[in-house]
Parts: sequence; C-alpha cells; structure tokens
Amino acid sequence: MNMMQWVARSTAAFVLVAAGALAHAADIQEGKDYRRLDKPQPVETGKKIEVIEFFSFSCPHCKDMEPVLAPWVKKLPADVQFRRIPAQFSPAWIGTSKIWFTLEALNEERLVPAVFTAIHGQNIRLDQDKVFFDWAATQGLDRKKVEDMYNSFAVNGKVARAKTLTQNYNVQSVPAFVVDGKYTTETGQPRSHEETPPILEKLIDKARAERK
Repeated sequence: MNMMQWVARSTAAFVLVAAGALAHAADIQEGKDYRRLDKPQPVETGKKIEVIEFFSFSCPHCKDMEPVLAPWVKKLPADVQFRRIPAQFSPAWIGTSKIWFTLEALNEERLVPAVFTAIHGQNIRLDQDKVFFDWAATQGLDRKKVEDMYNSFAVNGKVARAKTLTQNYNVQSVPAFVVDGKYTTETGQPRSHEETPPILEKLIDKARAERK
C-alpha cells in the first residue's frame, strides 16, 4: 500500500467513525424519545445507575413489553441496577401491585411471565386475593406463606410507597422507564417495545457520563 492509499483509507475510516458518533448522539432527542424530570428524584441504588420500570400486571402493554425487557435486563452492565415499581393509578391496581411485592419478597420473580399469562391469556382474576393465593399454590408456592406476605405490613407499606413514587415521577402511562432519577421515557406512542432498550442504553450512557 502506497502513501496515497494509506491516507485515503485512514481518511475514510475517520469519516465513518465520526459519522457513527454523530449518528449515535443524534439518535435520541429530548422531548421526543425522553424527557428530563423537572425535579430529579434520589436513586435507591447507591453508586449504581438506576433503571426503574413503572408497570402493572393489569396492563396489556406491560405484558407485551416483558419478552423484550427480560433478556435485556439480564445483560445490563455491572454498574446498572434494574428495579420494578407497580404504578398506582387507581384502587383497582392495588391487588396486582401486591402480587409483585409478594413475589419479590419471596424471591419468586420467575413467576412474572406466568402472572401476565394468567391475567391476560387465561382471564384469571388474580387481582382478587383468594384467587391469587389458590393460583400461587398451583405454581408450587406455599399458600400460607403467600397469604401472609400478601397481607403483611411490609407489602402494604411498599404499595403505599409505590403510589407516592408514581406521583413523584409524574408517571402518566405504563410501561414507563426512569433512568437514574433524571430521565423518563414512556412506550407506545409512536415507539415500539423493541425500540425502548436501545433508548434506555443511550440514557444510561448519558447518566454515566454525567456522574463522572
């Protein structure tokens, strides 16, 4: 390779890298893909970058989001921590919120897809406590332990806290995501579920850079 060829190739490579960087920076737009919270909220994950999903088992869009979200969460970097918070828009969602906090407390998050399927695919009224207890037993859980946790002070306190956080973060619809207490994005209009993880990754990069 002569000098002219080397210069031409090096210049082309530089142009491609620069174009890629510009495209990456221009991929997400404030006001379109995400918004900055007027009042940033404190994170509960310490030094780790926090990603919150506000969701509800009662929400069909959250059900559709789950197959996209679950594998993405498993591949998050070590400096990122994912949390779920059941949004509280109405008293009708209290039952399904208690389901999440019960499963979380019992380390049975594996049942999340099954809960979505039972509610939206099999029309099982898991928002009714006794129906949920019976269903949980069919999934191999101790019915008494489930009932005790579901009715516990701890779970009821977390439900109340979830309502406060829903208001603090000004969540208007679900699924909605908040990155590091600063940036929020809601899915559905006009974005598809599959487009959400790449946007979250860019917001994570943004939060990481701002922390430095």
